[in-house]
Amino acid sequence: MIRLLLVAIWIIIFCILSLILLPIGFIITKINRSASQKYAAALVKFVLKGILFLSGTKVIVKGLENIPKDEAVLFVGNHRSYFDVVVAYTLVPLKTGFVAKKEMNRLPIIRQWMRMLRCPFLDRDNIKEGLKTILRGIEYIKDGTSIVIFPEGTRNTGDGMLEFHAGSFKLSEKSGCKIIPMVQNNTDEIFEKHVPFIKRTKTIIEFLPAIDLNNMTRDEKKEVPAKVKSLILETYNNNKTLLNN
Repeated sequence: MIRLLLVAIWIIIFCILSLILLPIGFIITKINRSASQKYAAALVKFVLKGILFLSGTKVIVKGLENIPKDEAVLFVGNHRSYFDVVVAYTLVPLKTGFVAKKEMNRLPIIRQWMRMLRCPFLDRDNIKEGLKTILRGIEYIKDGTSIVIFPEGTRNTGDGMLEFHAGSFKLSEKSGCKIIPMVQNNTDEIFEKHVPFIKRTKTIIEFLPAIDLNNMTRDEKKEVPAKVKSLILETYNNNKTLLNN
């Protein structure tokens, strides 16, 4: 319970400070959109690193060298916990947004930071609105913002992985960006398996080599969702052994 209280206090402090920090970000946005995004990302990364520290989470990181430094990409990951975003966002480039469910857009203060980060909000129950979200994400990528997406569509509470929504990969196909498969292990051990408690936990995140769709045939592109899912699942299973060492 102490870890939960510390994390909650840390978030509350950030929300209070946001009453000053957000207006500064809005002013920067009027001058330079890219600079405001980096400003927001730097602050959010700092807060998320604080959450990981206070929650006692140790993160083993693999494959950082696979993340391009000079181009926007699509990070495609498995999804088991709210902490998937917390862990991943501390490691991705500053100009990165993540596809979030529409409910996140109802949270005051949090939604303002997410908009500044260029996070598309997805309505999973409305096909028309979902298409608009994908198109917005494509625009963001073309403008230099990497996007994180979890094609399972929701957190998986069982073993293995849920089916991937193939539409998620349109972000790469239509923007021309590369795909970076992103694999996380044990994040659900931090909170979800012990609600309402937060437990000291060791997790693993691995970024796999980039997949470039640009030189693929139409048939090869159709196989990409299944290929990426297979790579993530294989890596997920392989990394299980590291948690016991």
